Amino acid sequence: MFKALRARFIPFILAFCVTAAVAAGGPRYTDSGPEPLLANVLAQIEANKWEAALRQTEDLLKAYPNFRLAHLIKGDLLLARTKQLKAFGEGGTLAAGDKVADLRDEALARLKAYKSKPNGDYVPRYLLQMQADQKYAVVVDTQKARLYVYQNDKGTPRFVADYYISHGKLGDAKLKEGDKKTPIGVYHVTSSLPRQKLTDFYGSGAFPINYPNEWDKRQGRNGHGIWLHGTPSDTFSRPPKASDGCVVLANQDLDALSKNLQVGLTPVIISNSIEWLSLDDWQAERQSLLTMINEWREDWESRDTDRYARHYSKKFQSDGQGQQAWIEQKRRINAAKSWIKVATGDISMFRNPGKEEYVVVTFDQDYRSSNLSNLMKKRQYWIKEDGRWKIAFEGAA
Repeated sequence: MFKALRARFIPFILAFCVTAAVAAGGPRYTDSGPEPLLANVLAQIEANKWEAALRQTEDLLKAYPNFRLAHLIKGDLLLARTKQLKAFGEGGTLAAGDKVADLRDEALARLKAYKSKPNGDYVPRYLLQMQADQKYAVVVDTQKARLYVYQNDKGTPRFVADYYISHGKLGDAKLKEGDKKTPIGVYHVTSSLPRQKLTDFYGSGAFPINYPNEWDKRQGRNGHGIWLHGTPSDTFSRPPKASDGCVVLANQDLDALSKNLQVGLTPVIISNSIEWLSLDDWQAERQSLLTMINEWREDWESRDTDRYARHYSKKFQSDGQGQQAWIEQKRRINAAKSWIKVATGDISMFRNPGKEEYVVVTFDQDYRSSNLSNLMKKRQYWIKEDGRWKIAFEGAA
């Protein structure tokens, strides 16, 4: 009686080999969300242990009462006691608007991410350097419908947790207002909106990010209101592609994540597919960028404007000025000074995960000269031009 049901679920197991992947070795992390229980249910189905699968599904629902995918599986298991099922989801009772295909996509996304946990010896390429006071960083993989949290361990990013997410209905690489896409790029949490200030649609809270950032604006991208937020009170999770562009987590996941978010500090890097580096390669790339920043600082101190200018891209713009006008202004300023000293501290560097190759660099700048001194938080966008990193934008952070 369960034969047809097994035939419907077996592609999940054969495609991802969940239990074998977990047992195969590699670092073990604290599991975030229902994936371990879900994987066990499907493993019991593969092993023809139907009653055990049903018991574990009930355990799953006790832990996550609004988990619609688990309700659908339970319905199939119950109905399969009396008849052969012809399709996945035949035994479930779905709320209005729910689709079996959406729940199948959610199951696949959850299990695929569960199988491929990050290797502890590799880090996302984008986290080149975190400031000392940036305790955590968030990296989103839209292709896997997953959000990863990394802790700042004395400068080295260390994986601590991951969560299933939903993103834009029409995918990623947001370009304009209303396109129902999630942006790709380097962003930061800008504020915290508590449940009391929101409708139930946003769940237990929301954390806006600074889309469009300076780079997005230069590329002509627009839109607003891209948030990390929760789900309605009657909804555990949404399909992988279900938002108007925001990154959406289950409320309990958002609550756990919110403890690690720092307004104005936490980077949120959104990628279509995360690129991983070994710690050795990550360190080499990080050091290369730090060397370039130090050369820029030293050349500024030299008051040799030509040396200083070589660090600025032909595409550079700042305060409405292009590269040539800006450099000539610097030449006049430098001529009026007898000495310049520049110190850079608390540097963070985050590489863009998209096709556009740039690094967002933020630091505390202590500028002193013979006739002017100031302190500021500065942000620069470095791009690759003629095989060399150069500054395309800079301004106050």
